[in-house]
Amino acid sequence: MAAPGAGGGVPRHIAIIMDGNGRWAKKRGLPRKAGHAAGAETFRKIATYCKDIGVEYLTVYAFSTENWTRPQDEVQAIMDLLEKYLKESIEKMEKDGIRLRILGDPTRLSPGLQALIRETDAITDRVQGMQVNVCLNYGGRDEILRAAKAWSEAGGEMTQEAFSRYLDTGMMPDPDLVIRPSGECRISNFLLWQSAYAEFYFTDVLWPDFSPRELDLAIESFRKRDRRYGGVK
Repeated sequence: MAAPGAGGGVPRHIAIIMDGNGRWAKKRGLPRKAGHAAGAETFRKIATYCKDIGVEYLTVYAFSTENWTRPQDEVQAIMDLLEKYLKESIEKMEKDGIRLRILGDPTRLSPGLQALIRETDAITDRVQGMQVNVCLNYGGRDEILRAAKAWSEAGGEMTQEAFSRYLDTGMMPDPDLVIRPSGECRISNFLLWQSAYAEFYFTDVLWPDFSPRELDLAIESFRKRDRRYGGVK
């Protein structure tokens, strides 16, 4: 099993469901893609803030396996934003000490995005520093099925530790804190295996309005939790 996080301090691994971009845009009479653009800027700010306060891993839910059912122009806008982010990251990763991984099934992505993912993987393999994971064409159930298929092909003893190595998160620690903005109180197929003992924090703030102050409030709540991992103290 993955090691516990920082306990009473800053969580070692924070995961965020970036929700509320569409509603943020609608409230302002803007197209949904404007909300996604605003959400992308919030992601950059929060990732930088997490690095500054000592978070080791940040995992964000950017596009699910179910999101393909959205209008085509909205899907394309999201993909364009992700491609732009990856291109910018390639230029800055080593300088900023940021490791970037794209989690999920890449096979449905465009050849251009797949090439960018391979490029960021190569940089990450030689960089030391905070790791940012972007879940793209990702679903928790799909991840578990893919991991089970890979494990069955490799063989060996089935244990929790052995199986977890085949998940997209590999040898990363499980998330300590999972945050969902926008007022929804569900996990939407996100990190189903890894979040078994995570602490959850829900807020009504829409993702584009999520600020470092909001993250501080989530961490403050986390610090007050009594994490027993099924045992007693």
